[in-house]
Amino acid sequence: MELLVASAVGMMTTVGVYLILQQRTFPIIVGLTLLSYAVNVFLFSAGRLVVDRPPIISDADAYTDPLPQALVLTAIVISFGMTALIVVLALRGFLETENDTADLPGEDLAPETEADK
Repeated sequence: MELLVASAVGMMTTVGVYLILQQRTFPIIVGLTLLSYAVNVFLFSAGRLVVDRPPIISDADAYTDPLPQALVLTAIVISFGMTALIVVLALRGFLETENDTADLPGEDLAPETEADK
């Protein structure tokens, strides 16, 4: 079970970082969302991967830690607000520039060489 969760966190992090490095705004937004999901799954798995156990300490070996569950619940709300703000900013940038790239206007992607002059 732990290997599956660790693999899921690793894959979501990898895909999220790859999408953040893209040039368009929509993949960047999706990449940030995937990174927040990866952090949420990581925090949730930090509270032990125990099935059908109450979040109450009745004995030391048979409980699920409730603190990571509360942190994940808070992180979900924060990431939803962050995603909504980023979508609005990207939409505003698209409506003003009629372009959805994340680079600065007039910025070259490759450095200018002596042969280009």
